[in-house]
Amino acid sequence: MMRYLGEMLSYPFMVRALAAGVLLSLCAALLGVSLVLKRFSMIGDGLSHVGFGALAVASALDLAPLAVAVPVVVAAAFLLLWLSASGKMKGDAATAVFSTGALAVGVMVISMSTGMNADLNSYLFGSILAMSGKDVALSVVLSVAVLVFYGCFYDGLFAVTFDEGFARAAGIRTERYRCLLAVLTAIVVVLGMRMMGALLISSLIVFPALTAMRLCKSYKGVLAVSACLAVTGFLAGLGISFFYGTPAGASVVVVDILIFILASFVGWCKKR
Repeated sequence: MMRYLGEMLSYPFMVRALAAGVLLSLCAALLGVSLVLKRFSMIGDGLSHVGFGALAVASALDLAPLAVAVPVVVAAAFLLLWLSASGKMKGDAATAVFSTGALAVGVMVISMSTGMNADLNSYLFGSILAMSGKDVALSVVLSVAVLVFYGCFYDGLFAVTFDEGFARAAGIRTERYRCLLAVLTAIVVVLGMRMMGALLISSLIVFPALTAMRLCKSYKGVLAVSACLAVTGFLAGLGISFFYGTPAGASVVVVDILIFILASFVGWCKKR
């Protein structure tokens, strides 16, 4: 086992993927619990497609990809939450409009500029080989910031997650925490696209949370188990990707699905 681990870590790109992936998995798992409980599970999918469209435009204009994608996706997250809260459009409908629209814009821009090059293809399907030292450094800094913010504002996020009306009546500024949740989710989605791809990043947010809810009843228990499962699933998927040459994002998702099926079976056995 140690020999295989040493072989993996002898490659710089695997070290970079491991450093960024573990932190991103933790962030996605923590945010995923709140998003799933608030029935915003598909916001990650919608924002990832918006991110892909932004990356396509940035590539066509020869701009820094992340410098364009992060503010665009953050703005899209605010708009999605506002549309859902105001009742002007249902949350699932707004997500579908943003998702398909942004993806169509991205494909159109690519076809009219350079074609589907390797760099944009890596954002669509994910690639650990595409992660540079700068990507990892930015991922680590922003992931730590997400974890710190989540810890500092845990009580408010907890209240808004379970009963936003009661939290508002208790004097909690629910809009502030909803905006914070949107910003943190947008950052995690953009950073995770490099490794997982725009089509798979939402699974990193949804599966660990859903699996943990099959095993735990308390909120803190779900958070802890979700974080552990997210990291475990990522490490196992990364190992499979390395030794069998499969795409990293797809490997992580398959592992997460298997863990979910196992947890569902365990939960079913407990009820009998």
